[in-house]
Amino acid sequence: MKLLRLFALLAAAAAPLFATDAAFDKWADDLTAETMRANPNWATVTQYFTGAEQDTLDRQLTPITKAYRLERVAKARTALAELAKFDRTKLDAEQRISAGIIGWSLQLNADAETYNDYNFVFGQFGGLHVSLVNFLSQTHPIRNHRDIENYLARLGLVAAQMDEGIAQAKDAASRGFLMPDFITKASLGQFAVFLGDAPAKNVLVASLEERAAKLKDVTPEERAKLVGAAEQIVASQIIPAFRRAQALLQEQLPHTTSEAGLWRLPGGDKAYAYALRKYTTTTLTPDEIHALGRKEVARIEAKMDSLLKQLGYANGTIKERMLQLGLSLQPPASPDPRAALLKRFDDILADALKRSESVFDVRPKAPCIVKREPPFTEKTAAAHYTGPAKDGSRPGVFWAPLPGPTFDIAAMRTLVYHEAIPGHHFQIALQRETASLPRYRRDGIFGGGSAYAEGWALYAEQLATECHWYDGDVVGQLGQLDAELFRARRLVVDTGLHAKHWTRQQAIDYGIIGQEVDRYVTYAGQACSYKVGQLKILALRAKAKAALGDKFDLKKFHNVVLQSGNMPLAVLEQVVDSYISESR
Repeated sequence: MKLLRLFALLAAAAAPLFATDAAFDKWADDLTAETMRANPNWATVTQYFTGAEQDTLDRQLTPITKAYRLERVAKARTALAELAKFDRTKLDAEQRISAGIIGWSLQLNADAETYNDYNFVFGQFGGLHVSLVNFLSQTHPIRNHRDIENYLARLGLVAAQMDEGIAQAKDAASRGFLMPDFITKASLGQFAVFLGDAPAKNVLVASLEERAAKLKDVTPEERAKLVGAAEQIVASQIIPAFRRAQALLQEQLPHTTSEAGLWRLPGGDKAYAYALRKYTTTTLTPDEIHALGRKEVARIEAKMDSLLKQLGYANGTIKERMLQLGLSLQPPASPDPRAALLKRFDDILADALKRSESVFDVRPKAPCIVKREPPFTEKTAAAHYTGPAKDGSRPGVFWAPLPGPTFDIAAMRTLVYHEAIPGHHFQIALQRETASLPRYRRDGIFGGGSAYAEGWALYAEQLATECHWYDGDVVGQLGQLDAELFRARRLVVDTGLHAKHWTRQQAIDYGIIGQEVDRYVTYAGQACSYKVGQLKILALRAKAKAALGDKFDLKKFHNVVLQSGNMPLAVLEQVVDSYISESR
């Protein structure tokens, strides 16, 4: 009996603490498939399905109608009720993480329709006229003849979607939801660029021609015919639709004001609270974030003051001295310096990949390249990253706007570390390549908002400093600190604009250029995710170091954070706590 009892105890000790609930996996997979079928654009980005089903979705655009949005809200609420029926204690560790991510995402979607009016249809960042063009010209795959046919099918849907956007913008305006005058003017500038070229040179035609020229299964004659079909759709349908949207904004402009923040709109305080919850994945209030920003600004400026004095810049504000330094670093205007700057970005990227070996033992297989931002969006775009295609047909891309006439030379290194290596490229590509994650987490179907992603990218900038990548490069170190200062000021300016009635000029006077201020006005709350996320990752790293002592391994910590995928910060803390317990 004693021997049998001993065997029973040993068996119990060896058994998993939580039994896997296979029903949860099936439920999550079914929910993901339904979500992707309802979102053709996203299905194309992830190439979620295969064969005829994927091909059908690659010919559609994700609807933007109110009926569609209400349907998605209903689906989210139903899914939340279903998720609540699972006993979390019966899920394994990864399933509990997945449940936390999915639940957070579903709740945001369930609440989203209440605040839809605050998402301006034709805002200059992510507005319909921008997102449609970028999706088609940059993301829709052109791998073969059939992809071009699908591209043409989608072009045929653009005009109707633009008209739906016009109707929604008119409806919102009738209820007092108008963009500020300076945002309206910025969007009108984008329309002028889009409509300025002849149809044959329009970005929707030119990008197709450029990509189709690389295909081996399309003859020059076929390519000319297909490109001609795209030109005809653009000329007869899309350009007139864009002109109708342009006319609407011109009509609205005299009725707009210079007031910038969400506070000016009905229920703006609640809308901003939702935006902060969405992007920071926390319950921090505007006042708390504002105070955090001011504290960080003071800390970073003290460091910059010391370094600037080393370079001989002792007088004036930090902003004034950085402007002086920036002017001293400008390349000659002739010949055009942009080609050399892109080459310099390439060199920094290659160097970063080599340096990353010392602190990352798991790195993406997918390559990363640098491309210049297309002319259509270059004047208003911020540097950004797009992830690689799963089939290897497209690498990770760091998009670098170079509008000129001056260039931020000091920031070039930290920009690469943020957008590419070891920032967003490591974060996004590794998530997609981690086979142990369920498909929906690899593809970020139920993501964790900006705080994890942007927090990691800002953490990557600081990591480069901690690992002495800037040794001997005071200018580069100032560029890193200036970038961090920029993100700290964002906390102050974003909350200032949307909760404290700041004007656009107040935000500019605080040290943020007008183009960036305009981004925060349109994209309320998102700018707060960077610093909030970075500080949380740093706090979790410090927590792990303190708990593990000599057992702490920086490479393993990075693996834990990156290979768990995008998630809300509260869930990330649970992941790190588990890592600490297991490492002990």
